[in-house]
Amino acid sequence: LTFMRGGFAKLDKAPIKGRDVSITWDDVIGMDDAKEEAKEVVRLITDRADVKKMGGSVIKGLLMLGPPGCGKTYMAKAIATEANMPFISMSGSEFVEVFVGVGASRVRKLFKKARFLAYGYGGCIIFIDEIDAIGRSRTFSFMGGQETNSTLNQVLAEMDGLKGKEDNIVVIGASNAHEQHLDQALLRPGRFDRKLMVTAPSQEDREKLFKFYLSKVKANPSLDLGRLARRAVGKTPADIANIVKEAALIATRHKKPMIDLKEISEAFERVDLGIKYRLTVTPKEKEMTAYHESGHLMMTFLKAPSKTVFKASIIPRRGSLGVVWNPEREEIHSKTREHLLSEIMICLGSYVAEKIAFGTTTTGVSGPDTEEAPRSDFGQAMAYAYNMAWRYGMGESGLLGNYTIVPKEQLSEEYRVKLNKDTEAIINRCLRETETTLNDNKQILERFAKELLKREELEYDEIIAIFKEYGIEEAA
Repeated sequence: LTFMRGGFAKLDKAPIKGRDVSITWDDVIGMDDAKEEAKEVVRLITDRADVKKMGGSVIKGLLMLGPPGCGKTYMAKAIATEANMPFISMSGSEFVEVFVGVGASRVRKLFKKARFLAYGYGGCIIFIDEIDAIGRSRTFSFMGGQETNSTLNQVLAEMDGLKGKEDNIVVIGASNAHEQHLDQALLRPGRFDRKLMVTAPSQEDREKLFKFYLSKVKANPSLDLGRLARRAVGKTPADIANIVKEAALIATRHKKPMIDLKEISEAFERVDLGIKYRLTVTPKEKEMTAYHESGHLMMTFLKAPSKTVFKASIIPRRGSLGVVWNPEREEIHSKTREHLLSEIMICLGSYVAEKIAFGTTTTGVSGPDTEEAPRSDFGQAMAYAYNMAWRYGMGESGLLGNYTIVPKEQLSEEYRVKLNKDTEAIINRCLRETETTLNDNKQILERFAKELLKREELEYDEIIAIFKEYGIEEAA
C-alpha cells in the first residue's frame, strides 16, 4: 500500500500521512478550550507507551459536537497533522444504502484498512463526519431492524474489538446533532471516550478570524476589526469567511481597489437580511412602513441596551417591506426577565408607532400567512410571553414550573386559565410601556420616519447622530 500526498483520503483511495494534511494548531483560529482538549488527545495517541506503563489505555474515540461551520472537520485535520498518522476520512452518509448489509460491509472494510495501517505505521486515525447518519438511536420492530441498525451494530463491534497494536486506532466522529439524539451504546466509555464541544467563536476569536480572512484579500488595513466582530455576534467561522468572500465580490462589482467598511456592511446585509428588491408600493403604504420600522428602531435603542441598531431600511427584503437590523452586542446564553420583556416591546414598537401616527394599524405586525409567521412581530411577542408564563415561571400569578411538558389532560382548567392570564398580562404590560415610551418621544419617532422616507436606509452612525441631537446617548 502506497501513500498519496494531498488532502483527505476516502475509503476506496489510498490514505495519507498526517503531515500531508498540512493543518497545524496554529491554523486553528480560536476554539482555545477545544484545542487544548484536542492537544491532550494527540498526546495520548503519540505517548501510548507511557499511558500503558501507568496501567491506562489509549482512548478509542473522540466525538466532536457543535453547530455547523464551527471547525469540527478542520480540528480533525489538525489532529491528524500533529499525530502524524495515516488518516482515513468518510462521511456517515457513505455507509447508508437501501440494500441490507452494504453499510455493515463498508464498516468492516474501513476498519480492516485501519488495522493494516496501524500495524505498518504504529497507528491510524479514522474520521467519520456527520456520524449521526448512522449513529442515531436504534429503532426496533417485530419486522426486524433497519439497515442503519446493522451498520451501527458493526461500528460498535469494531470499536470493541480494537486490541494490541490495533488499540492505537482512534475514531473521530463529528456531528451537528445534539448528543441526546445519538445511540447510548455509541457514547459509553470504551467507545467514544471523549466528547469535545466546538462552539461558536467569542468576540476575541471573531476578531482573529476577520484578521485572518481579510489577510487573504485586498482590504483596507484601517478596518476596525473589533467593530466587525461585534457585528458578527453568533456568526461561525464559515459565516465570517462567507462574509469576506461576499465583500470581495461586491468590491469587484463596484470596481473598487480594495474592500472597505461599506463593502463588508453590504455583505453582512446580504447574508443576514437578504437581497434588496424593488416592489411597487403606494406612498401611504411606504409612509406606514417608515413608522413601523421607526417603532422597532426606537424601542431597541431605548429599551434594549444589550442590542445595537446597525441599520433601518424600508427597502423590501425577503417578503417584508422593511427591516431593522439589531443584533446582540455579545453572546447571551441565559436571558433575564427584563431582557425578554425588552424583546416583546421591540416587537410591539411597530404596532404602537403605526397607531400613534395614523390611528390605525396594518397587517405588517403579523407578516405573510406562511411558515414564517412565528417570526412576525406578534408571533414573536406572543412566543416570548407564552414561554415566560408557561416555561420560565415569570408570570404574575407566581406559578412555577415548565407547564409545557404536562399533558393537557393532566393540567387543570384553573391552571390553564391562570397561565393564559399571565401571558396576556405580560403582553399588556409591555404594550403600555411601549405606548408611553413612543408617546414621550413622538418628535424623535417622526424624525426617524421622515429620514427613512427621504433616504430609505439609515446606517448605525446616522442613527446614533440623530439620537444625540435630542440629547440621548447610546448605552455603554
